Order: sequence, then C-alpha cells, then structure tokens
Amino acid sequence: MTATDVRIEPVTSHRDLRAFIMFPFRLYASDPNWVPPLISDRFKHFDPYHHPFFEHAEVQLFRAVRDGETVGTIAAIADEVHPRVWNEPVGFFGEFEVIEDYAVAAKLFAAAREWLAQRGLRVMRGPMNLSINDECSLLIDGFDGPPVIMMTYNPRYYPSFFERYGFVKAKDFYAYRLDIASYGPNLEYLPEQVRRVARIARERFGVTMRHVDMKNFDRDVELIMPIHRGAWSQNWGAWPMSDAEYRHLAASLRKVVDPELTYLAFIGDEPIGCFVALPDLNQVAIHLGGRLFPTGWLKYLWYRRQVTGIRVLIMGVVEEHRLKGVESLFYQEGCRVAVRKGYEWAEMSWILEDNYRVSRGIEAMGGKVYRTYRIYDLPIT
Repeated sequence: MTATDVRIEPVTSHRDLRAFIMFPFRLYASDPNWVPPLISDRFKHFDPYHHPFFEHAEVQLFRAVRDGETVGTIAAIADEVHPRVWNEPVGFFGEFEVIEDYAVAAKLFAAAREWLAQRGLRVMRGPMNLSINDECSLLIDGFDGPPVIMMTYNPRYYPSFFERYGFVKAKDFYAYRLDIASYGPNLEYLPEQVRRVARIARERFGVTMRHVDMKNFDRDVELIMPIHRGAWSQNWGAWPMSDAEYRHLAASLRKVVDPELTYLAFIGDEPIGCFVALPDLNQVAIHLGGRLFPTGWLKYLWYRRQVTGIRVLIMGVVEEHRLKGVESLFYQEGCRVAVRKGYEWAEMSWILEDNYRVSRGIEAMGGKVYRTYRIYDLPIT
C-alpha cells in the first residue's frame, strides 16, 4: 500500500473521537513500556465542557485512515493566549501518533500545518497535548522504561519522522532521577550543602512550611495560583493559566496527590513557594488497560501498594524570595517524607535545558539526567 491509500479526515463525531482515542491502544499493544491512559479521562480531555483550555483555543483533531482503519492521529491547536503573551505567531500541534510509515506521518503534519496556516499562524510548534501546561514534548532519549506520571512516551522512530519533515529543535527538557533511598533512613547521607542551606532558610529568613490541607483544598489552591503564576511567568513558552484552568488541574491532581508530599512555604503569613510531588501511579496504570471498571479498582488497590517512586511536578518560589534557600528546604523535607514512606527514587521533571539554577540544585542532590524530551518548530510559510 502507498500514501495514496491514506485519507486525512477531521474528527467530527463521537465515533471518530473514539477511534482517535483508541488508536494508541493498538499502536502500542506490543510495547511493554507504554502506559495506557484512562479512556474516560481521554474523552473528558477533548470535551470543551470539561476542559477550560477550549475557552481560549480552537482545536481540530485529524485521523489518518486506511481501508477504514485509523493509522495515525494529530491535533492542530490555535491558542489565542500564546501569541498575545509572547508576541509570536505560533500555533501548535499534538496528540501525534502514527504507524511506522513516514508517508502517513507527513500527511498528518501537512494537514495540521495547512489548518494553522489558514488561521494566519507562521510557526507550528509541538507536540503539545494540548498545551505546555498539559503533557507535552517528544521523548528523544531514554526509552528504556515506562514514563512516570504525566510524562510522555513515544516510539523511537518519531524523532526521525519529525526531522525528515523539516522540524527543528525549539527547546529540550530534561528529566532527572534521584536515588532518594541512598540518603539513608534519617537523611544522614543527604548532601551537607542542602542541609546547610535549608537551615539558613529556617533560621535566617524565617521560612516555615506546612502541608496542603485536603480539608481546605480549594482554599490552598487559591494560595498556590499566584505563586505558580509568578514563579513560572518568565519560563520559555509559559503563559498564565486562567483560574478555571488551575481549578481543572487541581481537580485532576486531587485524585492522585499525597498531601504529605505537598507543601506551601511562608515567610510570616505570606505564601512564597509551593512544592508538589506525586506518587508515580503510572506504575499502577500500566496494569489497568485504560479502565477502572469492572476489575480495575481491585488492580489499582493491589499495585498502589507497590509504587516505588515519585515525580516532583511543581516546585516554585516567587522571584523576590529566591536565593533564600527555600528550594533546599523543599528538597530536604520532601525527601524526609518520601524515605519514611518507603519511596526509593524520584524524578524531577521537566527541567528546561537552560534553567541552570534549578539544574545545579538537582545535581547538588545527586540527580542525573536520564531522559531528554524535545519541542520542535516548523515554519508554516
């Protein structure tokens, strides 16, 4: 068969959407490292009534179809916030999955590119699923195991398809791995520099911390929102989430968060930093086949007890309070709880390749880069 046997069709019905969502389950059926998402969550992800991203973005999903069967997928995304914040005519693509056939991939890229060009955009950036605040980027190095929670995974042939079509690197992200069990049961082997700086944060600057209060979760989310906006506002590609998007993200995290691994930092009564680490529930999801019912809950309860790692998802300090050792205090106390709870390792991700301040802090803890992800750009005109 040739590329002429493939049609690119827009997703216009619930039946089309189901085919779009279920395609990766066939594509990765023999890949032991792929973690199937919950199918019900995927439907909500693309539903404008559930996902507030659609309040400021237009999204068109496409399927590549051969002999009535889906052989690839892509999303074209025109978000009005990014061009306004960054003053660049960038559109996005994501949700890219394809069989090992470059001709099919090229047709998918072309469909997304044309759709974005019709909206006056001049650069196609991605993959974003659906934005930089969701899962994003392409795995280009470190294919030797399943991804951790809320991180992407893809076949090894994807990078070559991107580069053959003309995509170029926009930015790399790193995932660091730390052997937290090596710090000892009482953190006696935690690097002295981290302990010293954490002590300075407490004693010199009066930094205090508390866990997020799950009984007053919505209140604490309201405290975290301005911290996150302030701490991430200057990061490459970042744009401020709306209040509705923060609440949407918080609602999804509430299902998986361990309150003992979440912190708010204060100086006096002022919240100045936040830290959120999640148990790596991908170690559970990999056994569920995308469904919690009818037996998925039993598997969840069984495998949840065997989770060995965590992912540090959010760690931020507002700019005027950086260099006061708050990050070291987060590291120390987060590791203290993780070791006590029996976790053996942590992934710090994702970290921009040129975020040297954060990278140096992680490396001081003994962290090493073990996976690399990439965002690509393609000129549209």
